[in-house]
Amino acid sequence: MASERGKISRELTDLLARGRDRQLRLAVTGLSRAGKTAFLTSLVNQLRHAGLEARLDMLPAAREGRLLGAQRLNQQDLGVPRFPYDQAMAALNDSPPRWPEPTRGISELRLQLRYRPARSGWLTPQTTSLTLDLFDYPGEWLLDLPLLQHDFFSWSQAQTRAHGPQRRALFTDWQEGVAALDPAAEADEAQLAELAERYAQGLRRAKKAGFSDLQPGRFLLPGELEGAPALQFFPLPGLFDTQRAELDALPADSLYATLAQRFRYYQQHVVRPFYRDHFRRFDRQIVLVDVLGALNAGPERFDDLSRALNHLMQSFDYGKRSLLTRLFAPKIDRLAIAATKADHVTPDQHPNLIHLLEALLAEPLQDLRFADVPVKAFSLAAIRATQAREITQQGQQSAALRGTTLEGEEVLVYPGDVPATLPEATFWDQQGFNFPAFRPMPRTTDVLAHIRMDSAIDWLIGDKLT
Repeated sequence: MASERGKISRELTDLLARGRDRQLRLAVTGLSRAGKTAFLTSLVNQLRHAGLEARLDMLPAAREGRLLGAQRLNQQDLGVPRFPYDQAMAALNDSPPRWPEPTRGISELRLQLRYRPARSGWLTPQTTSLTLDLFDYPGEWLLDLPLLQHDFFSWSQAQTRAHGPQRRALFTDWQEGVAALDPAAEADEAQLAELAERYAQGLRRAKKAGFSDLQPGRFLLPGELEGAPALQFFPLPGLFDTQRAELDALPADSLYATLAQRFRYYQQHVVRPFYRDHFRRFDRQIVLVDVLGALNAGPERFDDLSRALNHLMQSFDYGKRSLLTRLFAPKIDRLAIAATKADHVTPDQHPNLIHLLEALLAEPLQDLRFADVPVKAFSLAAIRATQAREITQQGQQSAALRGTTLEGEEVLVYPGDVPATLPEATFWDQQGFNFPAFRPMPRTTDVLAHIRMDSAIDWLIGDKLT
């Protein structure tokens, strides 16, 4: 009798736990060009075809036939556009196939996953469901989250001291304009607007050149703030710690005080609501990183990506969740980091790609592991663009990739070796790699071909499908 009561108690506990956790909010985080839209499109596609054509062998609920599929539900916030899944699939189905349009605004999607619990019992339902909320947003706006850790003075110092000569050269017009500014002079609205536009032009050039640490992000995608004074500010170069008290005492109409006031407005009315409304209540997170693109771009851009990611990771709340934290202080309780576009290198280079990603994020990963937050690194391709091949040269076999470049040329290439550790100066002098960009592969089924999406899905939500 006691054993029967114990069994009932366990089943009740499991049932209550499932009831509490039937909704999961997943943050898909990544900078511009990291592949957020491709990842979300593939995630929805794989889950919708679970139990049918989808290859999800590393997800136990799918492998065991318990995951019955997914349906799209009406989202709760009717003021936010729905993630353009159908438009993304139409682009991939085009002839020739093309990548979905990059994100230019916030969107969301709600999925209901239907599955059979792994355990059986008289209190266990035959089928149950998990609601999965997904969010997409411009990577440029994400870059603004670290601004919440600054005031105008410290942000100006960070923006004008941390960057290298190649990036500084892209801001020459702006630097010439601010060189003669007097922080104590009365602010000139027309001058501020002109110099802010020069700074925005520098940011746009830096993005085109492959740099990642670009703030303010709304200067790149202003949206409804186009032309507003909230976007007419810029950092002041050459500030020293000994000047802070003197600058803070300047009158409200001074150049420095005006710039500082606009920076605070941008923080409080643009960045903070974006964080509060879209990032505070996430349960799980995957951080997507275009490591190969940074390697292609060279050492200064690679360091720039590392700096941007390390600052960004400090903007989220990680930790164990309980009922109280779920209600009052939400925390991300499980994290995945993923090097995207793994199909752009041969399979033998995938382990090195993971090691390099872990080295790139070593400091935040150490903090997360110290806090006992589960973290796992992946190399993946959300939507596969190449096929792995072997070629024979002079009697020896070597790995290669077959794919179609964005220009339409069919190629068979070996892109090169990926370093397993952070590259030293000598690496860049002797680099022997070139990671070309490919079109998506033409599809023969309704399911998108991928690399390790099933492993990533299992890590992010698999424990909720038991």
